[in-house]
Amino acid sequence: MASVVYVDGRFVTKDEATVSVYDHGFLYGDGVFEGIRAYNGRVFKLREHVDRLFESAHTLQLKIPMSRAQMVDAIVETVRRTGFRDAYIRPVISRGRGDLGIDPRKCPTPSVVIIVDTIQLYPEEAYRRGLRLVTTSTRMRPPDVLNPRIKTCNYLSNIMARLEVNLSGADEGLMLTTQGQVAECTADNVFVVRRGRVETPPVYLGILQGVTRQTVLDLCGTLGVPAVEQVMSLHDVYTADECFLTGTGAELGPVVQVDGRAIGTGTPGPITNRILKAFRELAAREGTPVYAAEGAPAGE
Repeated sequence: MASVVYVDGRFVTKDEATVSVYDHGFLYGDGVFEGIRAYNGRVFKLREHVDRLFESAHTLQLKIPMSRAQMVDAIVETVRRTGFRDAYIRPVISRGRGDLGIDPRKCPTPSVVIIVDTIQLYPEEAYRRGLRLVTTSTRMRPPDVLNPRIKTCNYLSNIMARLEVNLSGADEGLMLTTQGQVAECTADNVFVVRRGRVETPPVYLGILQGVTRQTVLDLCGTLGVPAVEQVMSLHDVYTADECFLTGTGAELGPVVQVDGRAIGTGTPGPITNRILKAFRELAAREGTPVYAAEGAPAGE
């Protein structure tokens, strides 16, 4: 088994996967992407991710040169060719090759890349002991500049915040809005638990409308755990009973410390662990099948 990359209709190895240096995705970050997971031979929430990919592209007036159904098929086929049962999938749509100017009209054909490989953002130990967060001085870009709900290839503000995290020695960074409200982390949505109720910042703040975030909100309904969107300050995070992060790469990451302050008991909380268990059970049994029969790739 090895990583496989789909590049404009061709399936190649990662060493053979290339795009032009004149591609506006490379030159200007002009493109959109998704992060998707496959578990146990099934691609989790594939339709939801593809819908968000197309919505992001539509806002950027970036015409994806294939239908949603064709994108689904291409993603599944790329995973199938790796032989992976558990994988991380990264479809990227860039504006395509143009010239050194910024005018999108000079890029007649968008480029479609689908990468399938493996990922582990945090070691398994981190899910047992919990993650340590710091608040970054780098703020979320405001939605009246470029709405963070659009999952673009321009992640420079997140990367600047990640540099602060690295210097601090923490696991992840908590980013605030320009008004000082809690927004999200450098690569994850954030939740707190207070008096048995799960709370997360509202989408209208301009945060990414995470697929895993929505899955957790849905699971809370199934589990009978109250869950709401709630504007919150750092004080609300510091004094929460529990805290956790959600994201395709991270799944659910328990948080036990923020800015040197213990969250709750300083250990992963019971509601967090309950939701994490339910999420992993859901991801293991639901999703778009990759293989025709259990344990055997389609066509074999």
